Amino acid sequence: MAEYTVDETVDITDVVCPVTFVKAKAALEEMDEGQILAVHMKDGEPVQNVPRSIKDEGHKILKLIDNQDGTYDLIVKKVGE
Repeated sequence: MAEYTVDETVDITDVVCPVTFVKAKAALEEMDEGQILAVHMKDGEPVQNVPRSIKDEGHKILKLIDNQDGTYDLIVKKVGE
């Protein structure tokens, strides 16, 4: 299993779709290629939509962690522009 170090974290548990993806995308845009972003989000629409949208943008999904409390942490590696 690949090891990684999270460089930035964005908490989108207080927003609803489609703003969830917008906030995650904005955080990625501020990062350098190869950096790792953790996206803390609620179960439901964010878990269904945010990983797919980030992948569609060309970034690499490393892991989706179920925190067992109704939230998830999505670990994303930024891929070049």
